[in-house]
Amino acid sequence: MPLQRRIPKRGFTNIFRVEYGVVNVGTLQKFPSGAEVGPDQLREAGLLSKRFKAVKLLADGDLQYPLTIRVHKASQAAIQKVEASGGRVDLITETKRK
Repeated sequence: MPLQRRIPKRGFTNIFRVEYGVVNVGTLQKFPSGAEVGPDQLREAGLLSKRFKAVKLLADGDLQYPLTIRVHKASQAAIQKVEASGGRVDLITETKRK
């Protein structure tokens, strides 16, 4: 039997993959005006699972007041919505691996 048929067929698992927890702009209304929101504050508020080490901000919903948001990634539309409300998005450069 040829070697290619004798070797087990299994998928590839990337050990360097970073899984992002998704947070929408509209869900940030839970925080008071002018607050600084990071991954730790999102976990305490129940918006982010402990499973995710990195956070991505998406543009679903609206923000009525300014917030300073620290995330690992953000969509351009989400950054525009936060800046339109007078807030700021700071990107965290280091990501923790699994």
